[in-house]
Amino acid sequence: MATATTTELPTGTWNLDPVHSHVEFAVPYLIGTFRGSFSPVSATLVDGVLRGSAPVAGIKVQDEDLEAHLRSPEFFDAERTPEITFTASGATVAGDKVVVDGELTLKGITKPVELTGTVTEPIEDAFGQTRIGLTLETTVDRTDFDLNWNVPLPSGEPALKNEVTLTADLYLVKA
Repeated sequence: MATATTTELPTGTWNLDPVHSHVEFAVPYLIGTFRGSFSPVSATLVDGVLRGSAPVAGIKVQDEDLEAHLRSPEFFDAERTPEITFTASGATVAGDKVVVDGELTLKGITKPVELTGTVTEPIEDAFGQTRIGLTLETTVDRTDFDLNWNVPLPSGEPALKNEVTLTADLYLVKA
């Protein structure tokens, strides 16, 4: 945990450790929460500017048929919009807390988002590499990105809610 207050993310070039990093989504569905992830993901942090992406084809859920539906034009339309991207426009760090402003592009639509979370102090691992951990989260309205599919329940309520929580748990290694 950081003890000093700073105003930016670490400088230099940091590359994603894909083995230990995860990007996940959660959306209220029926009586619970539907969860999934994107894999592989890529990300870099260069002089405090975070950029990341994930292929839509890499969406993972508990059912292969549902994965195909999520890649279809009814959801992410992987054929026409094969990549999800994020680019930071700024970040504020206070202790281990971080706020990152940027732009998220889903289904070819770019919207501003604010991600909040934590960042660790740099640490040297057992192999001499310097690492940081960056955990970020935001909630978006999926309909803002033309992700409109739904089905009405007998009550008239939609089965799938619009609010989607995106969480990125990133391990970054100094280049």
